[in-house]
Amino acid sequence: MPAVEALEQGRAHSAQGAWRAAHAALTRADADDPLGAADLELLATVAYMLGRDDEYLEVLARAHQRHLDDGEARRAARAAFWIGMELIVHGEIGRGTGWIGRAERVLEREPGECAERGLLLMPGAFMHEARGDYDAAAAVAGEAAAAGERFGDRDLCALARQAQGHFLVLGGRLDEGLRLLDEAMVAVTTGELSPIPTGLVYCGVIIGCRLAQEPRRAREWTAALARWCEGQPDMVAFSGRCHVHRAEIRQLEGAWSDALDEARAAARRAAQGNHRRALGEAAYIQGEVYRLRGQHDPAEEAYREAATYGREPQPGLALLRLAQGRVDAAVAAIRRALTETADVPRRADLLPACAEIRLAAGDVESARAASDELVDIATGREAGVLGAIADHSRGAVDLAAGDAESALPALRRAFRAWDEVGAPYEAARARLLIGSACRALGDEDAACLELGAARAAFAALGAAPDVARVDALSRAEGGGAPGGLTARELQVLRLLAAGRTNRTIAAELVLSERTVDRHVSNIFAKLGVASRTAATAFAYEHDLLG
Repeated sequence: MPAVEALEQGRAHSAQGAWRAAHAALTRADADDPLGAADLELLATVAYMLGRDDEYLEVLARAHQRHLDDGEARRAARAAFWIGMELIVHGEIGRGTGWIGRAERVLEREPGECAERGLLLMPGAFMHEARGDYDAAAAVAGEAAAAGERFGDRDLCALARQAQGHFLVLGGRLDEGLRLLDEAMVAVTTGELSPIPTGLVYCGVIIGCRLAQEPRRAREWTAALARWCEGQPDMVAFSGRCHVHRAEIRQLEGAWSDALDEARAAARRAAQGNHRRALGEAAYIQGEVYRLRGQHDPAEEAYREAATYGREPQPGLALLRLAQGRVDAAVAAIRRALTETADVPRRADLLPACAEIRLAAGDVESARAASDELVDIATGREAGVLGAIADHSRGAVDLAAGDAESALPALRRAFRAWDEVGAPYEAARARLLIGSACRALGDEDAACLELGAARAAFAALGAAPDVARVDALSRAEGGGAPGGLTARELQVLRLLAAGRTNRTIAAELVLSERTVDRHVSNIFAKLGVASRTAATAFAYEHDLLG
């Protein structure tokens, strides 16, 4: 095949997203007659999309040198910038910083302003982010976006706007950040950007939506990303991350088997390009689904795998420890994670688990502190589900503190929000607490209705631990039970007869261990028994376990 014909075919295949065919044609053309700088950049893009990171860097370095030889300093600087950023992303800080420095030196000889100078502002923005100065990071990204607008560089403008929105979200300015993320996505969905910036903006915006607890936006943009990926079946670069986002959405929607399938697909695709971040997220999602199903061993293995790829396994691992009855370990893990976390969205991700774990440990005041922080974060938010998360936590704390009357309005708001979003598991969790609050207020009919609805939802999802929890809560009123046991004592007796320790019972019923100890003592006294074995025998004899 003549070199010219191969080159034309390579360009055509690239324009169609047929990356394998493009790679074959362009490499053949390059072998017959070394490519010019622009076509080397095209070959580098093709290699990137195929997940061939080493080849991407090698070819882009050739393009950089060819631009220098041709006297195209600005394009040479742009190539050096992308080499530096790729190396930094993969942890090669020294080499990456060296290439960024090379790009800056190349531009020093160029008069006037240009888009490339705006592009070179971005490493500084990421340095501010690393130091936790999100306002400064957003300001620098805003300058870069303005440069992109001035010089008509759509890739720069969209990338910088996405980064600026992300930094604002991290700093707690959620509504401002989301507006900028939406603006960046407009450029993507209208096809204005080149391939690599398109994928980067897609993934960056979806991650920002996830951090801002914006499932509706995340669902919408994930569907758009999936369509983009499906149109390029050869693509490796962003497909793993796409499957991760799809897995997160399927988990939220209650399609847990589908979420596992997507997470496994994400791991397979990410492994092709050694994309460690996507591998970590894929493992974490699997851990979450296994934990919710009560499959503790595979959940633990998945969380550990996530950690090996650098993904913080909290709050999932702490909640697994709680489910295992290891309350002290759960408290230590969530306390450690919160201690080293400053950014607002990440704290909002940890605080609900903190409140739940602290309640199980009987530390209502610490749970309330976590809940109050969540409420502060959610205050003033017009969109998203942060309000639902805060309401659920506040309701759970009020209920544990004995104030069922205050708990109910917050819990009902949480249920409505989750139901509207289409998150059946979270909605069922809210209904479980609503049922408990109704029972505490003496409305047993309402309690049975709510608990029954929660149980049906948990059963449909395959959430076995939650089904067992509802079964422990949804028994008869207990006023006529032998020995004069109260409804709560009857619940404790059933769990005791099932072999649960006092600590595990406390975790399942969201009580302090001291409270459970008191219930067990009362049960022994009322039944006239002196041991757990004798209490269990009494329960069997009087048919109290059905």
